[in-house]
Amino acid sequence: MIPLLTTLSVISSWYGPGFNGLRTANGERFNQHALTAAHKTLPFGTRLKVCFKRCAVVRVNDRGPYIHGRSLDLSKGAAEAIGLAGSGVGRVKITRLT
Repeated sequence: MIPLLTTLSVISSWYGPGFNGLRTANGERFNQHALTAAHKTLPFGTRLKVCFKRCAVVRVNDRGPYIHGRSLDLSKGAAEAIGLAGSGVGRVKITRLT
């Protein structure tokens, strides 16, 4: 568990087009353009400030990523918002807000 307002540096990737409209682990439909993220253990609804080239606040609504060494999977919209979409994978700083 990440304590509130603690900043960590983690490897993140993004997902989107092939999953758009499918159900996420919390039961809602995935919107690749929303500012959402998948994390293996954080409670659904947790808000994270995620920074790469820019920062955005995302909401955890899914589980993953399922690739060794990665800690966070962003929606396409979130990856675009922080400047990660072009590289696909990168080290981001995350701060748990709620």
